Amino acid sequence: MAGEESKEQLSDSSDECSDQEPTWIYYRDRPEWNDVVPVELNEGSFPVVAIAYSERFKDIFNYFRAIVLKNEISERAFELTSDALELNPANYTVWQYRRTVLKGLEKNIQKELTFVRRIIEDHPKNYQVWHHRRVLVEWSGDPSSELRLTEIVLAQDAKNYHAWQHRQWVLDTFKLFDHELEFVERLLEDDIRNNSAWNQRYFVVKQTSGFSEIIISRELTFSLNSIKKVCNNESAWNYLRGILAHYPTGLNGHPVVEELCQFLEDNKSESPYYFAFLVDRMEETMQSDASKRQVLLPKADEVRILQLLATKMDPIRREYWLFLSRYLNSQFANL
Repeated sequence: MAGEESKEQLSDSSDECSDQEPTWIYYRDRPEWNDVVPVELNEGSFPVVAIAYSERFKDIFNYFRAIVLKNEISERAFELTSDALELNPANYTVWQYRRTVLKGLEKNIQKELTFVRRIIEDHPKNYQVWHHRRVLVEWSGDPSSELRLTEIVLAQDAKNYHAWQHRQWVLDTFKLFDHELEFVERLLEDDIRNNSAWNQRYFVVKQTSGFSEIIISRELTFSLNSIKKVCNNESAWNYLRGILAHYPTGLNGHPVVEELCQFLEDNKSESPYYFAFLVDRMEETMQSDASKRQVLLPKADEVRILQLLATKMDPIRREYWLFLSRYLNSQFANL
């Protein structure tokens, strides 16, 4: 809110000096608002940290509180919410009341969507404006502009959580998945480490085809090709693990995974994500086949993998790898 206040104070002074913009008229000086008694913010007798609201901000929100208390549904109330949102587009109470007025006046939803889009362009990580847009789309039943809008927003910031959340809601609610995998693949071509795009791919598969044997093989192959390009890509490794969670034998046994591990071993890969994956594969095998514990435990622990992770490949998480070493020994050393 402090940023909004700063902007507002600047605009107050520019209103007085600029010949290009009309002078701002306070609500208290507008004859059409003479019937309304403004309601000031009550912060108590001794506010701990009083915010230095601009006069314009106080004027608008004093009148906003007054119309909310009156439950006024009018054109002037609607315009007042626009002024309030210009000063603080993250005020959820203003958005909620604006929706009440929208419905009461049966306002044009398409015009409101245009208004919302302008705010999203200036405040793309504002939860309240994205929620307002979702409600508008629910009311209209028309999602035709939403995928393009989120695509534009994600082109500016590929990890905008609010845009992804809105996109997933639109896809799932209106069943618009037909070209979503193609969209995700374009994003991954631009940035193979885009964890949001990997997450979206998993979401699309889960909500459409599900994890049949054919789909699992396809997605594992997609992961394999990505890891071969960039082995130190944690997103691709996480995706691989997520897909294997739906495979009957887990991290072991699938031919695509065996091919990947062989490829990385032949190329003497020292990726910490590969070595961590090997440790988890060994743990899984030791849990299911006690006869292999005497061979795999030393390999996972002292001989090679965990010690390399702790000392060379991933020293920033040294204590975690040493803990895992102790844990594996406590679980399997004397069994």
